[in-house]
Amino acid sequence: MNDTAGQMDPAIAALEDRSLLVLDDDKPFLTRLARAMQRRGFDVVEAESVADGMARVEQAPPAFAVVDMRLEDGNGLDVIKRLKEIRPDARAVILTGYGNIATAVTAVKRGAVDYLAKPADADDVFAALTGTMQDTPSLPETPMSADRVRWEHIQRVYELCERNVSETARQLNMHRRTLQRILAKRAPK
Repeated sequence: MNDTAGQMDPAIAALEDRSLLVLDDDKPFLTRLARAMQRRGFDVVEAESVADGMARVEQAPPAFAVVDMRLEDGNGLDVIKRLKEIRPDARAVILTGYGNIATAVTAVKRGAVDYLAKPADADDVFAALTGTMQDTPSLPETPMSADRVRWEHIQRVYELCERNVSETARQLNMHRRTLQRILAKRAPK
C-alpha cells in the first residue's frame, strides 16, 4: 500500500468531523489502511465484520467510510446503505477484489461515492473519500474478452435479482449449481 502522506492533509484539517470507519476482514490490510488514514488526519474506527460495522454505524455514524464489499458474515453494501439512512451526508467508498460493473453500479445506488479494486493504495482511497480523484478514468488499452462480458452480464442479472441465486438462474435459463460455480469464481480477464 502506497503511503506518501506523513502529516495531516489540509483538506481534512479544515473538516469539523473527521470520523472514518474502515471495515475489512483482512486484518493486515485493515491495520495498514487505518494507520495510513490516521496519518492523513482521519479519526479512524476499525471493524472486521458486517455485524461489527453495523454496530459502529448505529453507535456513532461516521462522516466517512471505507468498506470491503465481501465479508465473511455478509455484504459491505448493507453497511453503506444503513450509514446513508442514518447520515445522508456521509461519504463511503467500496473496496473489493471482485470488481465488476454490476456491483459498482449497485454500490453507487446504495450510496457509495466510489468503487475501488483491491489492492487499493492509501492515496487512491484518500482521493476517493475527499473527492479529489480524477473524474474521467482513462479508457482501457484492450477491450473486455467474451468471457468477461458474459461474466459481467451474469453479475448484472444477479444484482437485479437482489443476489437471489435461484431467481438469477431462472432469469438466465441456467442450472442453479452451474450459476453458483460461476459466482464463486473470480472474474475472467
